[in-house]
Amino acid sequence: MNISTTKLFAAQIYWNTLKNKALRVLLGIVALLIIYAAFSGALIYQEQTQTRQHYQHEVRTNWEKMPDKHPHRMAHYGYIVFRPKHLLSVFDYGMESFTGNAVFLEAHRQNSANFSEAGFSTGMLRFGEISMSMILQVLVPLVIFFIGFGAIATDRENGTLKMLLSQGATWKEILTGKAIGLLGIAVSVLLFAVVVLLVACLGIAGSQINGDDILRIGTVLLTYTLYFSIICLLTVIISAVSRTAKFSLVILIGIWLTAVVIFPRTAQAIGNFLYHTPSRIAFEAAVEKDLIKKGDSHNPDDPYYKALKDSVLKAYHVQSVDELPFNYGGFQMKEGERLSADIYNQHLAGLLGIYQQQNNVLRLSAIVNPFTALRNLSMAVSGTDFQSYTGFQQQAETYRYALAQHMNDLQIKYISNKKPDDHDHPPSISKAHWKEFPDFAYQRTSLGTVMYHELWSLLALLCWTAGLLLLIKLLSNKLKAI
Repeated sequence: MNISTTKLFAAQIYWNTLKNKALRVLLGIVALLIIYAAFSGALIYQEQTQTRQHYQHEVRTNWEKMPDKHPHRMAHYGYIVFRPKHLLSVFDYGMESFTGNAVFLEAHRQNSANFSEAGFSTGMLRFGEISMSMILQVLVPLVIFFIGFGAIATDRENGTLKMLLSQGATWKEILTGKAIGLLGIAVSVLLFAVVVLLVACLGIAGSQINGDDILRIGTVLLTYTLYFSIICLLTVIISAVSRTAKFSLVILIGIWLTAVVIFPRTAQAIGNFLYHTPSRIAFEAAVEKDLIKKGDSHNPDDPYYKALKDSVLKAYHVQSVDELPFNYGGFQMKEGERLSADIYNQHLAGLLGIYQQQNNVLRLSAIVNPFTALRNLSMAVSGTDFQSYTGFQQQAETYRYALAQHMNDLQIKYISNKKPDDHDHPPSISKAHWKEFPDFAYQRTSLGTVMYHELWSLLALLCWTAGLLLLIKLLSNKLKAI
């Protein structure tokens, strides 16, 4: 293959596109949409981050200002934690609008995240949001299809293709060159989007952009380049095997509709059909049923806890809990918290397993639909995928459990077993203990872990690219000019 000839074909399709007034207007509209999406995303990020930080600070302040009281009352007073937004949510909203962002944490009870954007919006949110990722994933491929549908088919119709081949150009040079030219247009749009993204992020975060954020943006650049390579190769191949440019355009639009609209929803419906999830009421009822079977820590006559008390009294060689060197009520609450957390986590693991099976159906479909592969990677890198959400839920539950058990430990250590008389003050401990327990600190998933979870999607993009390159090589020996 002659490199200089390939470059000529690439330059021809690239510069002809930029010289076409209609296509310049189309690309200009895409550029304006990218700018709008970037700065609207940045505004949403800034507003929601400030709101969450404000209320998280308020929660902490109110917690530390609570007066002296019984630690078990503080455990039931509870705590609220908010999920921080990832900086790259400016680029890809992912599932952020449909998942909750705040969890109320209390003793003996696990709550789910609430206050999603979808919960406060109208049904219009179902039609999607204009994000930078949506424009690059959905609109740019359509633009590439409109630019390149006649890359080969038009030359075949007007006889130019026959002339090129008769003058020594090979099919491989023509196909590869035109694909590179289309990719040049797509990558130009992508680079523009990355520059706009960096400007938007610097405008709201400043020096807060760290090395991990830069690596993630670089990963976005790499994965979207692979995706656009697939789009451009596919465009040229369809144009090459089509007799007319009109037929090529119809096929490409059909592929776009199938990949972007029909296939993802179909795969999601299949996943939901194969792996049915229980309703929230059914899930909570199942947890409550198992808790009742195990025992009620608030019921002194419960068989399990009665046996526990008898064993503790026997171990300390005393006749009543008043003689124990620690607060037995706190000890019983601690055991109850442990059992309830274990039961809940078992049920939650089963539920998350079902969700994972549903997601795996969609993830496996990436091998036949590169759009799905890119969408999964884009959300994961941007910290707006399902894994990020469940990671927050699990960290919040870990914090809740630690908080409840810390209050139980304070009760065990500082509260007397002796019941107060009518004229005595209710048992309590100093409010200084509330400050001892640290605030919630969310730990984001590392990029390495993210890429490991989405390895299948990355492999799917690489396989698609390699497969289409191989197809071009095979077609180069079989295509005809007429």
